[in-house]
Amino acid sequence: MPYTSLAMPELPEVETIKNELSPLVVGQRFTQVTICDPKLVCGTSVEELGQGLVGQTIQSIERRGKYLIFNLSGGRSVIMHLRMTGTLLLNARVTSRYARAVFRLSNRTDLVFNDQRRLGLVWLVKDASTVIARLGPEPLAESFTPDVLAGLLEKHRIPIKATLLDQSIIAGIGNMYADEALFAARIHPLKKADALSPEEVATLCHHIGSVLRSAISGRGASVGTYVRPEGQLGSAQFHFKVAHRYGEPCPACGTAIKRISVRNRGTYFCSNCQRLTSRR
Repeated sequence: MPYTSLAMPELPEVETIKNELSPLVVGQRFTQVTICDPKLVCGTSVEELGQGLVGQTIQSIERRGKYLIFNLSGGRSVIMHLRMTGTLLLNARVTSRYARAVFRLSNRTDLVFNDQRRLGLVWLVKDASTVIARLGPEPLAESFTPDVLAGLLEKHRIPIKATLLDQSIIAGIGNMYADEALFAARIHPLKKADALSPEEVATLCHHIGSVLRSAISGRGASVGTYVRPEGQLGSAQFHFKVAHRYGEPCPACGTAIKRISVRNRGTYFCSNCQRLTSRR
């Protein structure tokens, strides 16, 4: 499958990292913190981050949107955002010039924050809401219903693709899975969010959930630099219908998949299955 651009880890990739790290690091203490790139640390100094982590036990790991939250025994939290090319690797070689931080744990595990483009960020906070308060609702929560989605969309006269990518509206959906959900719902990415019919909203709500859950089952999509904590690839990309499939035949009708830009984001869709105007 040809990939034409890097892809940021989205909800399924971050959920996979959380799921695979949790049994290996929860209950372990930070024994040493090495920051290779000071620009990684946000909201505090490198020294304060190290002092605040060493001796603390990881009590749990949560995901909120695309953020990972490590809850610590002292009541504070470490929040990580991988951004475009960040990965968290267990016991990886740290000779790579892309290693930005190494967290040594009490079981002699090294958790390496690797980041080719150096865009990821790490916070140490007393209250996680100081970082994540502006995020919209979680699309996999039971409370995320068609009525909730309709209430969010009716406020926006922008393309539905752009609406799905706005993390303050819905948390966690990124470029790949927005394209996949819109294709599954047969909705054109340029259709205005507030113009969707109740039936389209209900269909889209269903497919947002099914697309994300399917990708989590595939351990995320290894498009670009994403790998799982122990170095394995995800397989969700092999089930993509339109994302990163420019020029390939639509699996539903055979029409060549098109690529356009929506608010400066590459967008893949089928012009036959996802019509901007209704057939007459």
